[in-house]
Amino acid sequence: MHYTGTIWRPPYEASSLLLEATAGCTHHRCKFCTLYHDLPFKFRMSPLEDIESDLQETQLWNTDPISILTAKLQGIPSPKHIRRAFLVGANPFVLKYDRLMAIAGLIHQYLPSIKTIGCFARITDIAQKSDEELSCLHRAGYDGLTIGIETGDDAALHFMNKGYGSADILKQCQRLDQACISYSFFYLVGISGAGRGEVGAKATAAVCNQLCPTRIGVNMLTVYPDSELYQEVQRGSWKEESEIEKYKEIRTLLENLEIPTQFAALGASNAFRFQGSLPEEQASLTAMLTKIIQTASEADLSAYRKNLPHL
Repeated sequence: MHYTGTIWRPPYEASSLLLEATAGCTHHRCKFCTLYHDLPFKFRMSPLEDIESDLQETQLWNTDPISILTAKLQGIPSPKHIRRAFLVGANPFVLKYDRLMAIAGLIHQYLPSIKTIGCFARITDIAQKSDEELSCLHRAGYDGLTIGIETGDDAALHFMNKGYGSADILKQCQRLDQACISYSFFYLVGISGAGRGEVGAKATAAVCNQLCPTRIGVNMLTVYPDSELYQEVQRGSWKEESEIEKYKEIRTLLENLEIPTQFAALGASNAFRFQGSLPEEQASLTAMLTKIIQTASEADLSAYRKNLPHL
C-alpha cells in the first residue's frame, strides 16, 4: 500500500480500508496544527495508478493465506468483506469532482463490497462543489465525512487562521444535509483560550443545533512547541485554558446541544474517554463531567497533557 508520513484517521474509522488519495493539507495555516509537519511538502495528490494498485492489493485480502489464518484464529470462517473506504490525507474532499468520481469508480470496480466512502473535509472544500455535484458524489458512495469545524466562535476561528467563519459552517453543512451526505464534527476544546471556553461552547452549540451532524467528537487542544500557537503563547498574545476549564467547556457544549447525535471523546488528547447518544444519555454524560470537574486533579491532568506524545 502507498502511504506517506503519519496516517491519521478518526477512531470510528478503525475498520475502514484506509486508502491514500492525498497527503498533507491544502490549507496548512492553522496556528495550532502540527499534524503534517513531518511531510517535506504542503499537499500532494496520489496518482490514480497508485490508488488502483492499492485496490488491486486489497483484492487479495480474501485469498491471502495470512488473512485467512488470522480470521480462523479470531473464530471467523473467512476474512470479512470490506464495507467502507476512508480516503486519508488532511482534506481529500478538496479534490475536484471528476477526480473524486474517478476514485469512487475504481473503488467500486475492484471492491464492489464497499458501500460508502468517507474522508476528512474542510468547510472550504464543500464550497467548491455545486449542489448537483454533491448529490452525485453521494450517489457514488461518498458519505460520513469528518469535518474539523473546531468551534463556532468566530473570534477563535479568525485568530487560528481556519479560513472560514461560523456562517460558512452553517451554509456548507446545510448543503451537505440537502445532498444527504452525512458528516461528523470535531470540536477542539480550548481553542477559544483561557476565560472564553464556555463562550465558544455556546457559540458552537448554536451552530450545531441548526445542522444534522451524526457525531460530535471532542478533542482537547494540546499546544506543541513546533506550532505557531506556541509562539503566540510565548509572546503573551494567547493564554491556554486550564484542564478543569476544558471539562467545564465540554459540559457547557453538551448542556446546550438540542439535536439527536452521538457525543464522544475518544481520541488520545482526552484523559477521560466517553461516548453516548443524545438526548438519551445527555443527563448521565453531564453528571459524569460534573464529577470530573469536582474531583479530578488539575496537576494530574496537566501532567497527562505535558506527557502526551505528538498527535
